[in-house]
Amino acid sequence: MLNLPNFFSAGRMISAPILIILLINQLFGWALLIFVVAAVSDAVDGLLARLLHQHTVLGAYLDPLADKLLTASSFATLAIMNILPGWLAVIVISRDIIILLGLMILFLTSRFPEIRPSLASKVTTVFQLGTVTAALFFKFAFSIPFVLEFLIWATALATIISGLQYVGKGIKIFNQVIP
Repeated sequence: MLNLPNFFSAGRMISAPILIILLINQLFGWALLIFVVAAVSDAVDGLLARLLHQHTVLGAYLDPLADKLLTASSFATLAIMNILPGWLAVIVISRDIIILLGLMILFLTSRFPEIRPSLASKVTTVFQLGTVTAALFFKFAFSIPFVLEFLIWATALATIISGLQYVGKGIKIFNQVIP
């Protein structure tokens, strides 16, 4: 069911290719605007789902997929353009691929985990969105020394920690006996 929160998630998915096109054309101001609107929509869809009691199974999958599409495409494109380091894009994208592969393995083995982001995952999302926002802002307007470097390292650390946490949860679920 495509309710209002799911509509925001779908809009975030559509914004990813638009963002890439803007970045390729070096329209950093527009790219910043699209990215910030998409990032804000991430918070809005979760808030609306809670306030309107519109949690759906579709939304439980659509929201994190939209987040992963937006962040992966942003980090990959910014790394290719040498705006963010390539190693950071590899860390961010690898974590997302590992999570998705882990979920596929769990589903294929008839384990259906409840999808709920952890605190570490939420912190990771904030750092990832903040890093891309700062990189775009600094490219469009002006740079503030050390801010982007701090965000890059904080994003890398948070991404690794949350990735390890998800791997641990996946192993724990996988080792449970199926009735």
